[in-house]
Amino acid sequence: MTQPASPARPVTEKSPPADDHKSPWRSLVTRVDVRTLSLLGVLAALVVIGGVTEPDAFLDTDNLQLVLTQASVIGVVTVGMTFVIISGGIDLSVGAIVALASVWATTVATQEYGFAGILFTAVVVGLGCGLVNGLLIAYGRMVPFIATLAMLASGRGLALEITDGKTQMVTVDSVLKLGERDSYVLGIPPLVMVFAAVTVVGWLLLNRTTFGRRSVAVGGNAEAARLAGIDVRRQRLYLYLLSGLCCGIAAFLLIVLAGSGQNTNGNLYELDAIAAAIIGGTLLSGGRGTITGSVLGVLIFITIQNIFALNNLETAVQQIAKGAIIVAAVLVQRRTATT
Repeated sequence: MTQPASPARPVTEKSPPADDHKSPWRSLVTRVDVRTLSLLGVLAALVVIGGVTEPDAFLDTDNLQLVLTQASVIGVVTVGMTFVIISGGIDLSVGAIVALASVWATTVATQEYGFAGILFTAVVVGLGCGLVNGLLIAYGRMVPFIATLAMLASGRGLALEITDGKTQMVTVDSVLKLGERDSYVLGIPPLVMVFAAVTVVGWLLLNRTTFGRRSVAVGGNAEAARLAGIDVRRQRLYLYLLSGLCCGIAAFLLIVLAGSGQNTNGNLYELDAIAAAIIGGTLLSGGRGTITGSVLGVLIFITIQNIFALNNLETAVQQIAKGAIIVAAVLVQRRTATT
């Protein structure tokens, strides 16, 4: 007579400790916090240096407002550049697009349509240039470096053709008033508020939307992103459209700030935007970056320029310092990537 089989004991797996699940997230949060805090520390140190070397001039309210206003123009460009670099691309044409949009929006024919005409033209020209870049890179399979370099040359040439080398003064009062102190809200210039709005939208787009996740995925591994169902070519097109849109907005801000449009506008903006993004922690190889870091990078760069200007340092020294900062930032990135 067979014995009844004893009931099998339930096999229970030991669930991993709660810390094992949280440790990757904790390490990620720690890295982000350390990076952001480091940038804030550098910015604070620069403020101290400016306050010590030129206390009356640097800490003056007008000068601080000027720093934020100057940061607004290049800052908007940097937001778009950050998305492009995160996706593994590059855009060398941002300065030329800003110049072209600014001169096209300040022609006599455009200014006849007033405030709306100038703003609309600047944005449309930026989007148009971004569309050309995106089509050449995404569907024409051109290397981003070559495609945007061609746009840089073409944009500068067309801007020179439109202006004939002359400065086009803005005659629309509603545009000029945005740059006057009477338009400040609680001491904050309107240009700074636009920059803040673009920053918030950019942060939400990168961190809270499918578009942002797809951008990071394309920059991390384009082939894996394609196999996961992402239309890589369309995503890249959208990213260069976004960069062009930011250039159009920046062109309008520059028109307000300078009260004119000229073919030399946006000179070396590509260098400043790329450098600010790199300083903020965006990898040139793609796949990683933050809007917050890029904005802090912009503020650091503009503050350095302001301190140099107040201390009457030559422009050549400023350019050498920019190059040294870029090299240092890349070396730090490579070191942290291997640890």
